[in-house]
Amino acid sequence: MHKPIFVLALALTTSGLLIFSSHAAEEHLELHLRRQVETEPAAGRFHSVLKVQHWHATETAVIVCDMWDLHHCLNATRRGAEMAPRMDAVLKTVRDRGGTIIHAPSGCMDFYREHAARQRALQVPHALNMPPEIGEWCDRIDSEENGTYPIDQSDGGDDDDPLEHREWAAELKRMERNPNSPWVRQTESLVIDGSRDFVSDDGEEIWSILEQRKIENVVLVGVHTNMCVLGRPFGLRQLSKNGKNVVLMRDMTDTMYNPARAPQVSHFTGTDLIVEHIEKWVCPTITSNQLLGGDAFRFQDDERPRLTILMAEREYGTNRSLPAFARQHLGSRFQVRYVFANPQQRNDLPGVAEALQDADVLLVSVRRRALPKRQMEAIRQFVACGKPVVGIRTANHAFSLRGETPPAGKHAWETFDQDVLAGNYTGHHGESSVVTVNSAEGAHSHPVLAGVDLRELAGHGSLYKVSPLRATALPLLVGSIPREKSEPVAWVNENPAGGRVFYTSLGHQRDFHQPAMNRLLVNALLWAADLAPR
Repeated sequence: MHKPIFVLALALTTSGLLIFSSHAAEEHLELHLRRQVETEPAAGRFHSVLKVQHWHATETAVIVCDMWDLHHCLNATRRGAEMAPRMDAVLKTVRDRGGTIIHAPSGCMDFYREHAARQRALQVPHALNMPPEIGEWCDRIDSEENGTYPIDQSDGGDDDDPLEHREWAAELKRMERNPNSPWVRQTESLVIDGSRDFVSDDGEEIWSILEQRKIENVVLVGVHTNMCVLGRPFGLRQLSKNGKNVVLMRDMTDTMYNPARAPQVSHFTGTDLIVEHIEKWVCPTITSNQLLGGDAFRFQDDERPRLTILMAEREYGTNRSLPAFARQHLGSRFQVRYVFANPQQRNDLPGVAEALQDADVLLVSVRRRALPKRQMEAIRQFVACGKPVVGIRTANHAFSLRGETPPAGKHAWETFDQDVLAGNYTGHHGESSVVTVNSAEGAHSHPVLAGVDLRELAGHGSLYKVSPLRATALPLLVGSIPREKSEPVAWVNENPAGGRVFYTSLGHQRDFHQPAMNRLLVNALLWAADLAPR
């Protein structure tokens, strides 16, 4: 039998703390808007960029999209119930500061026909500047033509267990609800203030409300991001293309995505991919903790560790191979964020400090970069907290300038290899020979090597000179080339703060063409995050 629907909602709490700018008397909301900005034209790689804006609360509205009482997908109903108390705290906060709340449970206007909030919406004069097609669904806006839609939702996105779904449909029938569209009202967990709020599911009505109240800033919350939140007449696309300063509250939403469909990632990764798509091509996003304090909301079933991948090297193309690897192999187990080098400024990793604030695991593929103080301090702090680090190829000289003085305002970490990775990089052999790889003595049973077929693994880059390793390191793989002594090519370590560490000098682009290499790196990340091998 299925789990109770509303128990989850009762278990949540909120801090009730509102974060405003120093001009609180002027009712300014300080918000950190996140967008994905291409590193350079046609690169296909994006910096995650934050921009601070101060919004007048009286010029701001929150639109609550389709937070229905029930849904035909049981898991969607559960997630909506879990999210609703936090969302209600957001609405109360904005309302109390003078903002406008518009409840938009589509198809439920009959339920609210006598409600004061519905009557208030009907009494608003028709706006004189009504945009064309504002009353219609919007499937796509011009900017989205530059990208590729990231998930397959052609099956409707239902992610229920089939048996549980059938039982849920039967229960809806017993409740005299339509199993295909069982909603009749907005969830009761969201308060509708009859003296101040509005209720409407009509694009022209909602536009008229925004214009009458001189609202330029709009926050969308609710479900489902990839369908109604984007496409409704009052959704992100319509508001963005018609000039409103609109944002998605990315932790107060959910998607209709079935992990059995492409790209076959977890449900929550599917949501992340849609959020990234929105940040690239539609509008920025914010999080609820910018209004409530504490941490951003996260569904209790979303147990993915947060992995941040740093890429800043020009020799091995890991800014292409690592994202491809992550898309293919990590989408079900990790929440992945990418940090790319600034192509206009060698010693800059835009967004790294923000990406590491709540990261659980760090993957480093960087070569000889000195960084601004705030960026380097974020990396040092991450390591000092005892969090796991995985390094590939040039990571053992990631922040070393060979002892040279860094450029003004930049900071090196010459001993990162010794301090964190437990290595001793001194150079490399020539690139004429493929590196033969074998397990180190006694290492074959280590979980990082589980399922790694060493008969199918070789190194296609030069063999690094890394001996001797620190005493704390445990060699896992050894590489050899003709007429030279063998060298460790993979090992694990525990850094002085207690964090798990894995390093491999593999990482050439051709190395990633080998299933054994991909399995090795997946295992290393799982081990670092203290997760069982797949």
